Amino acid sequence: MTYADVIVDSTARALDHPFQYLVPEELVSEVEEGSIVEAPFGNGNRSMTGYVMSLSSSPKIDPEKIKPITRVVTGLSDEEKRLTALAIWIRDRYGSTMAAAMRTVLPARKRTPARQNRIVTLAVSVETGRRELDVMRRRHQSARVRLMEALVEEKQLPYEVCTEKLHVTSSVISALVKMGLVRVERTRVYRNPALPEAFAQEAHALNEEQRQAAEQICASWNDTPCGRFLIQGVTGSGKTEVYIELISRVAAMGKQAIVLIPEIALTYQTMMRFYHRFGGRVSVIHSKMSAGERQDQFDRARQGDLDVMIGPRSALFTPFPNLGIIVIDEEHEDSYRSEQSPKYHAREVAFQRAKMEGACVVLGSATPSLEASWAAQNGQITRICLTKRAMAADLPEVRTVDMRSELSSGNSSILSRQLREKMEEKLSRGEQIMLFLNRRGYAGFVTCTSCGHVITCPHCDVSLTLHKGGRLLCHYCGYEAPMPSACPECSSPFLRTFRIGTQQVEQEVNLAFPDARVVRMDKDTTSGKDGQLKALAPFASHEADIMIGTQMIVKGHDFPDVTLVGILMADLSLNVPDYRAAERTFQLLTQAAGRAGRDGKEASVLIQTCQPSNYAVQCAVRQDYDAFYRQEIGFRKMAGYPPAGCLLEIHMSCPDQEHLKVAAGYARAFLEKILGSAPVQILGPVPESVAKIADIFRMVMYLKGGSPELLRAARARLEQYIGLNDGFSNVEFSYDVTL
Repeated sequence: MTYADVIVDSTARALDHPFQYLVPEELVSEVEEGSIVEAPFGNGNRSMTGYVMSLSSSPKIDPEKIKPITRVVTGLSDEEKRLTALAIWIRDRYGSTMAAAMRTVLPARKRTPARQNRIVTLAVSVETGRRELDVMRRRHQSARVRLMEALVEEKQLPYEVCTEKLHVTSSVISALVKMGLVRVERTRVYRNPALPEAFAQEAHALNEEQRQAAEQICASWNDTPCGRFLIQGVTGSGKTEVYIELISRVAAMGKQAIVLIPEIALTYQTMMRFYHRFGGRVSVIHSKMSAGERQDQFDRARQGDLDVMIGPRSALFTPFPNLGIIVIDEEHEDSYRSEQSPKYHAREVAFQRAKMEGACVVLGSATPSLEASWAAQNGQITRICLTKRAMAADLPEVRTVDMRSELSSGNSSILSRQLREKMEEKLSRGEQIMLFLNRRGYAGFVTCTSCGHVITCPHCDVSLTLHKGGRLLCHYCGYEAPMPSACPECSSPFLRTFRIGTQQVEQEVNLAFPDARVVRMDKDTTSGKDGQLKALAPFASHEADIMIGTQMIVKGHDFPDVTLVGILMADLSLNVPDYRAAERTFQLLTQAAGRAGRDGKEASVLIQTCQPSNYAVQCAVRQDYDAFYRQEIGFRKMAGYPPAGCLLEIHMSCPDQEHLKVAAGYARAFLEKILGSAPVQILGPVPESVAKIADIFRMVMYLKGGSPELLRAARARLEQYIGLNDGFSNVEFSYDVTL
């Protein structure tokens, strides 16, 4: 006898564990791990869909009590079955329910009506059509006469022409179909994304460094088809051209490629580069497309009509029949980590999907994540370096502007004197400017405008966050302190939080340069479908001189006439209460600087900061990734943070704040009990950095240290404990794993 462990498709955590079912003999050949089946559930034996987790020959309970599987759900392609197996892995890895994991990997299951093109065709000879037409005239069937007269002349007409131009109703067409005089032919029409010419770019031949990188990866395919590679190239080194060369070779072998990009704003610019090489066999998918558009692109991929799918994180689950390569561009970006349960990281899931399907993974970045560099250093990923810009262009000149000096000399503007002078110079030459406002973490920390000191937690080395009532709080360990009246470093009374947005910057730029054409790119100006495309297009077509934006403008864009980048308030992201603050700041500054001078023109970058001596800022000025990595990984090792250590984040939310605190306390007590003397530090629970969203209170707890296996086991036992206790019924738990 064969038995299957099945998880039913329910969001209830109490049901998120395997139930054993009998596999009938007639279904043994069809049921496999990852299959979707129907089976009777509960006392009423109502039919429910479920996911097969594993198969065995041993019953876990009395065989007489084990119910049989009713049937295997039909209509699932081989690609969807493989994605189901991937969902099982995601569920186990990230601690979500199976239903949430399935909704993540199979978004195309949400079916929408397919769009069809209908053609009305004459089904008889012209002579027969004329005879029938005479009969209709004698009977004064005017609508039928209009349609038959047109079809006798044209043979075929679009359905819409018949109904809208000839004013023939669908019932008239149906009547003629029943008479055998006409037929309606239907063909599937795919809703494909438009290709704006504003982003068209010429393809370039590979230089020697790019060619060697492509050859090194291709040479390894025979021995290690599931190879993992990291292309670390300076900004503008032409990593995309290497991706295109690799994918063209994959396509020549009859395989397909997925290209992940961090921002929707990059979609069309990236797509145009691939379109020049692959034509209509490349497509795009992203969250702002309609359900029908997304479904059409997935259907095209499933049917083998596409070679390349480009898009943000969700494109990773494209149901390709023969996946050959997954490319993750700008792999260091935070957007590759899901903020909803399951809180997966696209890099880790890409590795797993590639392993399951025999594909290779190529990561690319000028500023790789510490996790990727750590893996490369430990032999888990092959690193390939591109040290020169593709068009033989020099890297821009990068300088810092100390905003403390600007303030002390009487300039309280967001624009330093040096930046204003440079902007005047570039505008007079007809060149373009990008102003990047680093707003990440802008609302929380407290800094001294006299010396630049930031008030930090004495236990966690992260900045304290200002809360109502003048309390400073650490969101890692719960340390609290009152808001001081003076800077503890220099005794200056000038303590403040920065609150400035892109609109204020735009107003100031318009006042300073009234003749300049300015566009702003932030959440307000990019809402709605194709919002980011509409914001970028004027700048791409040189209808604007200055672009002002947040971090979405510094990720991978290639505008050849940009010769000045001004980075405003560069050190804001240094002071986020997060152990990755220095890493993210270095990456943002380096990526922002990389937008300048990509076409060989002399270019400048000005970094405005109150902490010019900080190592993240200094390394960004020198564009020196290796120096930054050495210093930052040393700090991570000492503090035990990833990738040098293990960290499990437990996020909890509930509409009742007091109930949440009690539940979080019980969760901590349980973890303390099961971990005992294990080398794991429990931090929290404390309020999240944003402690309430939409009237839902939020708390977080951290498990730090130990081994990946130990933390996974602790999470699994905590999930069991939560499922067995009604006191957690209205508390939502999710897990963020960095192991």
